[in-house]
Amino acid sequence: MYLDYLKKGYFFILILVLHCLGGCNKDNTTIISPKDTAISFTVNGSYNGSLTYKSLNPIPKVKIIFSEAISSVEANKITWKTDAGILVNASYSISDQNRSVELVPVNDLSSFSSYKILIPDNIKTESGGRIINPLTINLQTGLDGKDKFPIISDNELLTLIQKQTFKYFWDFAHPNSGMARERNTSGDIVTTGGTGFGIMSIVSAVSRNFISRSEGKARIQKIITFLKTADKFHGVFPHWINGNTGKVQAFSAKDNGADLVETAFLMEGLLVARQYFNSNDADEINLRSDVNLLFNAVEWDWFRKNGEERLYWHWSSNFAWDMNLPVRGWNEALMVYVLASSSTTHSIPKSVYDAGWASNGGMKNGNTYYGVQLPLGSPNGGPLFFEHYSFMALNPTSLSDSYANYETQVKAHTKINYNYCVADPLKYGYSKDNWGLTASDISGGYSASSPNNDKGYTAPTAAVASLPYAPEESMQAIRFFYYKLGDKLWGEYGFKDAFSLHDPWFAQSYLAIDQGPQIVMIENYRTGLIWDLFMSCPEVKSGLKKLGFQSPKI
Repeated sequence: MYLDYLKKGYFFILILVLHCLGGCNKDNTTIISPKDTAISFTVNGSYNGSLTYKSLNPIPKVKIIFSEAISSVEANKITWKTDAGILVNASYSISDQNRSVELVPVNDLSSFSSYKILIPDNIKTESGGRIINPLTINLQTGLDGKDKFPIISDNELLTLIQKQTFKYFWDFAHPNSGMARERNTSGDIVTTGGTGFGIMSIVSAVSRNFISRSEGKARIQKIITFLKTADKFHGVFPHWINGNTGKVQAFSAKDNGADLVETAFLMEGLLVARQYFNSNDADEINLRSDVNLLFNAVEWDWFRKNGEERLYWHWSSNFAWDMNLPVRGWNEALMVYVLASSSTTHSIPKSVYDAGWASNGGMKNGNTYYGVQLPLGSPNGGPLFFEHYSFMALNPTSLSDSYANYETQVKAHTKINYNYCVADPLKYGYSKDNWGLTASDISGGYSASSPNNDKGYTAPTAAVASLPYAPEESMQAIRFFYYKLGDKLWGEYGFKDAFSLHDPWFAQSYLAIDQGPQIVMIENYRTGLIWDLFMSCPEVKSGLKKLGFQSPKI
């Protein structure tokens, strides 16, 4: 009998020796002993050599084979449960002379969800035999291909993303300071750079009538009023601030003072707001005056550390220059040098840009990756936020200097990231629908993902914020994120931070620095509003020219 099962290719999880095939008692009457059972199983008609099955369709069929017949009453002891222990409504059918039980869920299982089928040890064979050890089969569904929301036009979808994501900066803003919380679990910790992104998001929201002009103006003024008395060091704000007290919140052991890069991202947002609220209304005049006060107080030149030909990222009143991190390209921090050059009170000369940021040409690349030549930066380009944070305000279109054409740079970096994901060399499940590597949460931590540091996680902000650079590719990813993954990925504040299809995992987090670029870069794609406002700043025009930039906008 066992040979027949083995010939069929079934793997026996447990071979139990039968207690007795038959025997005689002392008076020679025949005794029929209970026959214990060996079991095997298949999932969708096959056995993979383990107890775990992944990427299953929504209606998987599980067949459990017993070496001895069991009754339907005993078969019903087999249970199918969710990871949370909730029973799944499944149909049971018995065949093969009561030796096979097939289980099929009555309704489609949820995509990317985990389930367990439990075969308990109290199942009895028809002859009274038993299963010695229980068996648990682990099942995990994959992409089901179904639309999770009704189809709307691409234009409506972009508006929906902007409006929903904006709630992070509006509804979830810190109640006292009005600033953006670092992430959705940060409590009173607010973020300087993320607030700059939030201010640009507020301007976008006013322009789209998500909120009124007076509401937007009042919120930005609230932020400015808080910033005027918050901790700053030579006019430079820390990375994190306590939203109640205005006191510095240490980002790391020695990072408890000024952060020049975060301050640059804050200032780009404030300058955009200054240009937008341009009426002769008394409140708008006051807002513009306060922005000028904060911007002019930033001592960019002091961060040359005793006159060096570079700018430094950090300074602390406790640890001085101990962090010792120069702001050097190519990365996300071009805005630091643009604003330092643009300052009318604490400006830097072009030589600091050339030597400090550009390394006198050392930041050039020129090599080809995945069929695309990359003007600047590290091999394969690095994480995509390099092309977002500064360029949320600085318009790269037709912008160039002696080192690069920046429109070529941002598009090349984006295309390399996209082509890498389509190639999917590590088989993480990327595709034309599922692409975008940048800094984000990952399972158990945080990582600056890139082709050179790929752990299998997609961050929606990467593709969404690249919409101005790769419209067709980004829109295809946006549709996939929303329609196909929306039940897992779409939430209160738009797209959640990241996900993995390789080892299915979906973040429950939202980060200011990932939500802001989506709103702002969608707006730049649609109208160019934020780009136009920033490039209209007289100081910025002068600062860019001083550094040797050329653009139709200056």
